[in-house]
Amino acid sequence: MGKKVWLAIALVMIFPIMLFTVSCTKTMVQTQPVSTTEPEVQKAPDRSLEEAEQAERLKEERLRAEAAEREADAREAAKTAFVNENIYFAFDSAVLSDQAQQILNSKADYLHTNQDITITVEGHCDDRGTDAYNTVLGERRAKSVKIFLASLGIGTNRLNTVSYGEERPTATRHDEASWAKNRRAQFVIN
Repeated sequence: MGKKVWLAIALVMIFPIMLFTVSCTKTMVQTQPVSTTEPEVQKAPDRSLEEAEQAERLKEERLRAEAAEREADAREAAKTAFVNENIYFAFDSAVLSDQAQQILNSKADYLHTNQDITITVEGHCDDRGTDAYNTVLGERRAKSVKIFLASLGIGTNRLNTVSYGEERPTATRHDEASWAKNRRAQFVIN
């Protein structure tokens, strides 16, 4: 009976140890999946937040690019308007009309805004008169424009003049409407 008692005591001691070991293993298995799912849940909001921030950055970049494109288009339109608006003169005259002075005021504003620009003022005439006379008249017209722009604060180092006389007509007919179009000062951005 001594053996049986010892065996019973050993079983009584081993059985609780086995139960305790098995129950600890189950507890570890149960806590392990919970701990792996928690980081995944935490990463999902971070990924969504990162994606939202990236989308916002892309949107801001697109808006900046569109604004820069609109600004470039506006600059190009202003440049085209500057170049395409001529100053017209009366027959045999280099005097600036009131309308010509208004146009030159707006051109001076453009030049004040764009300090890096230099221009050439081209003087032109109709085909009446001698070549020599028309060359001199074209120069007087270009210089009257230059003097007016200089009086508005545009540096003369930014203003060049050239006379083409009657060499470059815009209208080739021999009537008053055509001659009036040819008596002009044109602008070229250098």
